[in-house]
Amino acid sequence: MSALFSPVAVLPVYNHEDATGRVVAGVRAHGLPIILVDDGSSPHCRIVLQKLAQQPGITLVTNPQNLGKGGAVSAGLRAALLAGHTHAFQIDADGQHTLADIPRFLTAARTSPSALICGQPVFDQSIPRLRFLSRYFTHVLVWIHTLSFEIRDSMCGFRVYPLAPVVAVLDSAQLGLRMDFDPELLVRLHWRGQPMQWLPTRVSYPLDGISHFRMLEDNLRISWMHVRMFTGMLLRLPIILWRRFPFVHVSPASRSRS
Repeated sequence: MSALFSPVAVLPVYNHEDATGRVVAGVRAHGLPIILVDDGSSPHCRIVLQKLAQQPGITLVTNPQNLGKGGAVSAGLRAALLAGHTHAFQIDADGQHTLADIPRFLTAARTSPSALICGQPVFDQSIPRLRFLSRYFTHVLVWIHTLSFEIRDSMCGFRVYPLAPVVAVLDSAQLGLRMDFDPELLVRLHWRGQPMQWLPTRVSYPLDGISHFRMLEDNLRISWMHVRMFTGMLLRLPIILWRRFPFVHVSPASRSRS
């Protein structure tokens, strides 16, 4: 990889010891180095991750306590930037993402290195109906927070991040640490004018049958995130409207012809 494009995969892991090995093998088959983030997993899962980290091209970052998906991804992104990488490919460790799409996403990131390449999920029948409906409720609120439809899916964790602008957001704002992380990060990046591209990708639920989504707690966290984002949108409203509906500056020559 060139010095201007040095990607690494970031896999947050919390007790997905049965699926993680298959995901790691699939990612490494595409030539990507990997940063595994052990987010306070069980002793058994920790042993599995330590063995995986003995392979070439795999680094293990450990959160002593479980912080949640957002806390794990943040740790992985910071480690990726410190290691000298320019881009991080966020991939869930439970096997729900289509790893055959990795080259397509990397090509898009290499072609447009300043853009955030986001997965737009195409679901099969394995997605729980309530989860499907909840996702679209969040999407509608995200469209309100940004006053646009530019964020097509705010919750898919299959993304290639340009690390410098993303870590700048992590350093300047206190983002949610759990399932509220993915949509909040996209909204905050959108407020900063971050370019984004969207690629369809198939998503299924999941290989080992384990979901760490906590129906009550995570929905409350996401609801509080939306309250904060709506407040933030109101504070930024003049800037958002300026970007959405910029004034048209007409030159004197143009006015003389009118």
